[in-house]
Amino acid sequence: MRDVVEIGLGKTAQRGYHLDDVAIVPSRRTRDVDDVSTAWQLDAYPFTIPCIAHPSDATMSPDSAVALGKLGGLGVLNAEGLWTRYEDPTKVLEELASLDEEAAATRRLQEIYSEPIKPELIADRVRVMRAGGVTVAVRVSPQHTLALAPVVLDAGVDLLVIQGTLVSAEHVSTTDEPLNLKEFIADLDLPVIVGGCTDYKTALHLMRTGAAGVIVGIGADEWSTTDTVLGIRVPMATAIADAAAARRDYLDETGGRYVHLIADGGVSTSGDIAKSIACGADAVMLGEPLSAAEGAPGGGAWWHSAASHPKLPRGGFGVAGDPIGSLETLLFGPADEPDGQLNLFGGLRRAMAKCGYRDVKEFQKVGLVLDH
Repeated sequence: MRDVVEIGLGKTAQRGYHLDDVAIVPSRRTRDVDDVSTAWQLDAYPFTIPCIAHPSDATMSPDSAVALGKLGGLGVLNAEGLWTRYEDPTKVLEELASLDEEAAATRRLQEIYSEPIKPELIADRVRVMRAGGVTVAVRVSPQHTLALAPVVLDAGVDLLVIQGTLVSAEHVSTTDEPLNLKEFIADLDLPVIVGGCTDYKTALHLMRTGAAGVIVGIGADEWSTTDTVLGIRVPMATAIADAAAARRDYLDETGGRYVHLIADGGVSTSGDIAKSIACGADAVMLGEPLSAAEGAPGGGAWWHSAASHPKLPRGGFGVAGDPIGSLETLLFGPADEPDGQLNLFGGLRRAMAKCGYRDVKEFQKVGLVLDH
């Protein structure tokens, strides 16, 4: 039974837990790390690590999406980002990388992202990713899906990601034509990932739209201000576990249709990745951790897609720091610091081995304990 707390007369709140509040409990069996697989497959597309890149311009360019794809993950390019607004955004990215803590970074982001999206650039960027020989994924926001999705689909992507801070299966509007996700996805012949969501009911409704994957969380990290701006904070361990319960019920409801869960928020170390999967996620969406890789498009700076919102930005600007290693080192090591920021998926493999599990799906059964 869910722990419900009375916070005052006439108002109760459900207790939720963050990833930092839980710990993995090893079982009676251990396994050789070389016998452990981190492979993951979404629809017809296999990956060697359960990693999806957050579609921030700080980390994802056409080239970096290809680089991540060749290393076994899934890069996602933002169809509403700098690469579709500027013919060559290199100078803009260099300027952002040079900003210091005294700069009016949010205002500058708003100015830079006021440049109109150029549909022809979407096709150009997809062409580069396609030529790289990797699975091609592009993100659009729910607000611009009806306008941009035809351009994205004509460009020839493999996966479409419809992602906002919060996405629902039913959006009510008296001024604009609402996006009916169920009707929209039914007309497509490619897998769609949608999100984010934060609770059981929304996750179940998103699954019923026909989505192949559901993003759980709002990408919260130390730079996210969704809590202070909107009052919304997501306890990720609880959110993932609730969405996993929705996935189980939807599996029964449909007689076997499995929807993948992607954890997006509070994931910055290999331990966080392991705990996300232990709570029920199939993969994680990494943002800020990838910004620390050598050659990241943002030069080490980090910002969320919502940080440039013209009216209500939600996200601070992380100034550029020194890279901590190549993208390959960040994902697979070797690590020369014991803080879990390098060899992210080597750490996941080791956690799975210590607990005796062979693959990601099996590792979702591992025990958890509250220790905070």
